[in-house]
Amino acid sequence: MARKQSPSRLYHPVHWPMWLGVALFRTLVRVLPWHWQIRTGETLGALLYPLARRRRRIAEVNVGLCFPDLDPATQKALVKAHFRAMGAGIFETPLSWWGSDRALEGLARIEGLEHLQRTLAKGKGALLLSAHFTTLELAGRLLCAHQDFAVMYRPHENPVMEHCFRQNRQTHYLRAIRRDQARDAIRVLKQGQALWYAPDQAFKNGNAVIVPFFGVPAATNPATARLAKISGAPVIPFFGYRLPGRQGYRLVIGEPLEDFPGEDPAQDARRINAVIEAAIRVAPEQYFWTHRRFKYKRGWGLPKYY
Repeated sequence: MARKQSPSRLYHPVHWPMWLGVALFRTLVRVLPWHWQIRTGETLGALLYPLARRRRRIAEVNVGLCFPDLDPATQKALVKAHFRAMGAGIFETPLSWWGSDRALEGLARIEGLEHLQRTLAKGKGALLLSAHFTTLELAGRLLCAHQDFAVMYRPHENPVMEHCFRQNRQTHYLRAIRRDQARDAIRVLKQGQALWYAPDQAFKNGNAVIVPFFGVPAATNPATARLAKISGAPVIPFFGYRLPGRQGYRLVIGEPLEDFPGEDPAQDARRINAVIEAAIRVAPEQYFWTHRRFKYKRGWGLPKYY
C-alpha cells in the first residue's frame, strides 16, 4: 500500500520529472479543446503500441484468454484499439482532476440516474459497482455533477500520482476512502450515501475466491457482497463509455441487483464478474487489458500466463 509522504519527500528532486509531467498535463487539459485532447491521446496510444512491449504482451494474453473465439487478426486489432483508448485515458484522468465544470458540461449522456436516486431515497445508501475502464476517472467526475457520492480507491504506488489522485478525489467527491478502510466505507453506506467501487482487479489476498472471468479462473475480491451484507446497501452497476466519433460519453446506471448478496460468496463473486463482463462487451477496447487480471499466488495450482 502506498504511504502518504511528507512534503519534503514528495518534492524530492527524484520526483521532479513526474511533477513536470503533471504541470504539462494540467496546462494541456485547460487550454486544449476536449476533442483535441482525445485525438492527441489516441495518437499517443497508437505510438505506444509498438514501444510498450511488456504491456502490449499482457494485453495480448488477456484478450486471447477472454476472447478465444476471435481470430488472431481481430484480437490484434482489439489490442491496438485498446492502446488508442488508453492514450485517450491519459488525457481524461487529468481532465477529471482539473477540468472546469464548464469544460465538461454537455459531454455526458446519462442513462438510469433515476435508479440511483430512487435507491438513495430509501435511506440505505448505494454501492456503485464499476470496473477499470480507461474512462473510469472521467466517468466518475461526470456523474458527480449530478449526484454526490464517495469513492473507494486503491492507493497509487507512485507518490506524486498518489498525491494527485487523493487530493483531487477529495475535492470532487464526498469522501475518498482507501480500499483498506472498510469501516469508513460501511459508515458512508449506513449514512445513506452512495459509494463508488471497482473490485475487478486481481486479488491475491487470502480471502480471494477463484471464480470465472470470461470463463478463465480469476482471483476475485469478495468484498462487494460483504459490504452489501454488512451495510444493507443495494448494489447498482455503473459504467462509463467513450462514444465513437468523439461525441462524448455514455454513463449507464443499472437497476439494483436483485437478491444480492446471497449465501454463497463464490456465487456472489460470479454474479459480480458476470455484470462486469457484460459491461466490457459493450466496448471491449476501453477496458484495461494491460492489467494482469489472471495472476495467482504460488500454491494455488493455476497456470502462469504472464
